[in-house]
Amino acid sequence: MANYSLKMAHLYGNLLNTYGDNGNILMLNYIAKKMGILLDTEIVSIHEPFDPKRYDLVFFGGGQDYEQYIVSKDIQTKKESLTDYIENDGVMLAICGGYQLLGHYYTGAHGEKIQGISALDHYTLSQDNNRFIGDIKIYNEEFDETYVGFENHNGRTILGENEKPLGKIVEGYGNNGEDQTEGAHYRNVFCSYFHGPILARNEILTQRLLNTSLTNKYGKKIDLASVN
Repeated sequence: MANYSLKMAHLYGNLLNTYGDNGNILMLNYIAKKMGILLDTEIVSIHEPFDPKRYDLVFFGGGQDYEQYIVSKDIQTKKESLTDYIENDGVMLAICGGYQLLGHYYTGAHGEKIQGISALDHYTLSQDNNRFIGDIKIYNEEFDETYVGFENHNGRTILGENEKPLGKIVEGYGNNGEDQTEGAHYRNVFCSYFHGPILARNEILTQRLLNTSLTNKYGKKIDLASVN
């Protein structure tokens, strides 16, 4: 029987679900169950409001160019509520396109500037005839944790002054192939280009997302080792 409950929003889950990133939802549910947490997930998609007080956790994935363009238009209607959620320490995992749309803008497949919601202080440029593809490993100094995964992205993301990277590159390309950073960490928002999905190979990050959500709601963390 679950001792705790969390409600999670899957932003545009019916549109943004490439590269197996829906596996992040499966992993969150799997670890939540081991921790005695009932994780209730619902999709928040186009023409639907986002209530920042309703959710304890948010997942925002990536998609193909056409679907991301549709989302880029609709998400402007959720800009204020999503920014409010983030600034009030709401927990979020954003992957690839979701990561890009939280920033100021990203450059589309045909060179067009597609507006994000500027909730986070980064922007993303495109590459000509090149993608960053391959295995990747990063180290997060703040948490003393190493994350491994697979990256596949055309975007080159530049972090803002108030953002920390999710980790420093050990191997791979990361945000832009130049500054040795990968992903972003701002308040309780965790962003990454890791596909595959990221949480299936990094259980410690899954626990962090769930425990941070629990702390926000109940003022409590759970040691997974004690319930295994």
